[in-house]
Order: sequence, then C-alpha cells, then structure tokens
Amino acid sequence: MDAHVGVTSIGVDGEQVDSVFATAKPEVILYEGTHFITSEQHYLKRQTVSVLEAVDSRRTALGPLVTARVLVRGKALLSGAATTGILRQHIEQLGSMGVDIAIVDGALSRLSLASPTVTDAMILATGAAVSANIKQLVSKTKFLYNLILLDEVSPDLRERLSNISTGLWAVDSEGEPHDLGIASVFLIDRAEKDILRFGKTLFASGAVSDRLLRVLATKGKDIILITRDFTKLFITPEAYTEFTRRGGKLMVLQRSRLIAVTLNPTSPQGFLLDSKSTCDALSEALQTPVYDVKKIVQ
Repeated sequence: MDAHVGVTSIGVDGEQVDSVFATAKPEVILYEGTHFITSEQHYLKRQTVSVLEAVDSRRTALGPLVTARVLVRGKALLSGAATTGILRQHIEQLGSMGVDIAIVDGALSRLSLASPTVTDAMILATGAAVSANIKQLVSKTKFLYNLILLDEVSPDLRERLSNISTGLWAVDSEGEPHDLGIASVFLIDRAEKDILRFGKTLFASGAVSDRLLRVLATKGKDIILITRDFTKLFITPEAYTEFTRRGGKLMVLQRSRLIAVTLNPTSPQGFLLDSKSTCDALSEALQTPVYDVKKIVQ
C-alpha cells in the first residue's frame, strides 16, 4: 500500500525563476492524493485540481495558510509556516488527515526545523550553491555533517536538562544541574564566579556562538559543552577546532536522524560541478553515500 504524503516549505518553492538570482528553478509537481500546505496567494496560482481541506486562522504576508489535497496531478507553489511552532502544528494536522509522511523543504539559513523536536528525520542537501570549489564544498559539508552527528548525552541526563529553557548551567559529577546565573551565553565574559566550580560539564540551553567556545577554550582541558541539538550551534570551523584541540567536546541532548546526503551540482548562477567526482569526494570524506538529486529525478 502506497504511503500518503504531505508537503510544505519554510520558504517559497516551485517558482520558474529564482527571486534572488533570476535563474531557472525546478517547478514543484504534485501527484493525486498528495496533501500540501501553502499560502492563500500561492494556492490561487496552482495549476492543479485540488480540494481545500483546512484554512489556518493566522495570517501571513501572503494570506492565511491553507491545506489542500490534490485530485489531478499538476504544479503548485509552496510557502508554509514561518515558525517551528506553527510548523509542528501543521505536521500534526497532516497526520490527522491520514498523511503518513510529511516532507518539509528547508533552508540553510533556517536550520531550526531540522531539530529532532520538530521533525523525525532530515536530509542534508549540499551542492554548488555552497561552493563552486569541490575542496571547499567538501570541507563545509563535512563540518555541518559532523555537528549533526555529535554524541548524545545519556537518557537520564537528557531528562534532567530538557526542561531548562534559559541560561548557562553546570552539571556536577552526579549529573545534577546548577544554575550559573548567566542568563545568556553571550554574557559569559561578565561572569563574576568560576563557571567550572561544579565541574567541567556545562549545558547551554540556547544558542552557542564562537564567543562561548573561545572563552571555554581558555578555561582548561576536557571541558564538555552540551547543547540541545545541532541547530543551536552557530559556530565556525575555526572556533570549533580551537575548542576541540584543547580537549573540549560538544554533545547534544538529542541527535537529529540523518537519513541521506544529497548533491545538487548546479549553482543558482548556473555553474555546474562534475557530478561523479564531487559525489565521490563527498562520500569519501563523510564515509556515507551521496546522491545526485539531478540524476534521481531524471
């Protein structure tokens, strides 16, 4: 029995021309039985026959978000929820409509929907848009890939830390969290007391930046920094390397489930990478298969 599929996007997908680079983009074709969520303005421009199933009362710049089911195959523009909270609600709504798999098209600038608290699994999409230089593309992709696969803490520690919503905390040798009184990791350099007085394990409940890693790198060796998941890490390879070279380690409360890595060899500017050599270089660096999406859809 075929799975029932639902699709949406956190940006805009399906346009013939990219709004930033003015280059051609692949259109989105929806098949009979597929559910899709998009804005009212884009729904009115659909080139398919569909039945309207729900209308969200909250408005966006493009009108309310609507959910529909395709009756006759055709093209559509997708533009969905702007926040992870609304996105979670829409995924649940699709489930109540009999959808088995909800697919969300994401964006590198908004990784939050890849959090395991929002989606069950993710696909890492890389390609010429990241860099036209294969060596640099591999380096950037491997860095993000390694962050996605950071080690998880124990289930017991995850339970103790998961409800902490603000600030920087210390974790003692018994696994007990202690509030360090630092409301934001961006204020760490103003801390009046030794942040390692409870031990060398810390938990950052919010975003982690280069500043935090560089401060911790000066505090000694073998520091463990725990973050909620990889989407909270806004760090550069240079800061991460400096931190780990001094014995530091990053861990997460929950790891995202990465199910595939894909390559688009064509950049928005029209530059084309050699598919085979790029896939081979990525596969060797990541030690996992990499699939050319252009070939998959052919």
